[in-house]
Amino acid sequence: MQQFRFRLNSASALATGLAVTGIAMLAAATSLTPARAQSADKPVVIARDMDLTSLDISRALCDTCQIYFSSVYDRLVDLSPDNRSVVPMLAKEWTISDDQKTITFTLDPNAKFSDGSPVEAKDVKWTFDRMKNIKGGMAYLLDGVESVEAPDEKTVVIKLTAANSEFVGSLTAPYAGILNSDVVAENGGDAGSDAATKDTAEQWLSTNSAGAGPYVLAGYSPDHELRLKRNENYWGKKPEVAEFVFLQTKDAVSQTQLLENGSADIAMQVDPTTAKNITNQDIVIRTEPSFNMVYVALSPGAKNLPRKLDLKIRESIASAIDYDGIIDLTVDGKGKRMSSPVPNGFPGGGVGEPIPYDVEKAKALMAEAGAADGFSLNATYPNVNQYGVDYTLMMQKIQQDLAEINITLDLQPVEFSVWRERVNGDGIPLTAVFFAPDYYGTSQYAQYFAMMEGTVWYNRAGGKSDPSIANAEEPKLLAEALASSGEKSEELFTKLAENLAKDRVILPILSPDAVFVSRKNVTGLRFSACCNMVLSDIKLQ
Repeated sequence: MQQFRFRLNSASALATGLAVTGIAMLAAATSLTPARAQSADKPVVIARDMDLTSLDISRALCDTCQIYFSSVYDRLVDLSPDNRSVVPMLAKEWTISDDQKTITFTLDPNAKFSDGSPVEAKDVKWTFDRMKNIKGGMAYLLDGVESVEAPDEKTVVIKLTAANSEFVGSLTAPYAGILNSDVVAENGGDAGSDAATKDTAEQWLSTNSAGAGPYVLAGYSPDHELRLKRNENYWGKKPEVAEFVFLQTKDAVSQTQLLENGSADIAMQVDPTTAKNITNQDIVIRTEPSFNMVYVALSPGAKNLPRKLDLKIRESIASAIDYDGIIDLTVDGKGKRMSSPVPNGFPGGGVGEPIPYDVEKAKALMAEAGAADGFSLNATYPNVNQYGVDYTLMMQKIQQDLAEINITLDLQPVEFSVWRERVNGDGIPLTAVFFAPDYYGTSQYAQYFAMMEGTVWYNRAGGKSDPSIANAEEPKLLAEALASSGEKSEELFTKLAENLAKDRVILPILSPDAVFVSRKNVTGLRFSACCNMVLSDIKLQ
């Protein structure tokens, strides 16, 4: 039996030309002035294009969600600043059975929710049962969970259907935050087997929080702002910043303007081209490698395709994209190629060569597939600026690239909510989107991208309509990798990553560097492989 005991440690630019009057209105709406940023008792304002889908931890899935949930809902375990090690959070220790199928957590006796009530094992069980039964958001994290038991107030026993060496690490994901079960149940929450239809707590959770994290929800106005205030009952080390305001700001130019005039302290989506033109000495720019991914996805099973997107066609599309040109155009070269959807630095990631840019090979493959004369494809994509990448600019470049092999892309930028509805409905023949890890571990990439029954992208790629895209090797490799450890596990994850790449359904375009742009009195900014940005680390000097 493996036993883990720790001392608890508390833990380019998109030229939209937003009018100056609009910036002034945003600043006035938050009652912020340049002097505001100099006082620690004032809110720290973060300019960000928010992609919030829900404030219900069992239903949401988005980048801003990672920041919000990790700030408001503590988890059983946390990811250390090294972005690899798992450390205690609500659980002070845990043991793993020799067969890696039973994990027993002991809760910290000091842990309490924001209303002062203790965090108990029943809350963990209720939270995980609710997530699993609602079947939304990140429910696939619990796909291998057979049962969650609460034998006493401070002991949680999780039994798995199969060995999973990454399971404990997966619980560092922000979506594994623990809810105050009594409070949420009183406001429509349900964890029963029919929770998907009976649970009505989402509306209440859009205006209230019920967690044990360092912050609580202070207010949310969709498409305008999200406010968090310090949890004065926090059981761990209290954060220094009393309040954060996320201000909806669509593009890099507008975010930079808010920084320049002192109406914001941090900008989260400034691209490198815009950043290098900032000359204000009160603004600091720092970049570091990230695990984030920008990718193109193909849907062989989408409805109303002009022709079958078989492997040769997908290989042709993959070969016709000028990846390095896109990296230079969108992020001024501040990004890296990826050989597979698994990021460099993760088990199995960074092995092998990225897809080579080879137009002649692409043309030959089109001819072999009987498609030399080409065809048109719908390319609906979210109209966003994510990780500093202007998606419209990127898609226009891809449109030009594919024209070289006689594929005409019909570009249709839409709001993220519209894109999500379409991609999960009839499917989109060719699209582009992004992914950030929720924990340090490779299994999440298989659970999200693999061409096997039940994954997000198997469904979006139309696996039910075109089962030929299924890859029988991927579920086997995943199971074997999770049942192994050390070099053997690494070897199996490498094979799994190679298979994900060979499917040619997910085409990684780049892993952009994380760009942190802030006023110089802001410290503690860092990229987190689970949580995007850790608010409790941030300080004002």
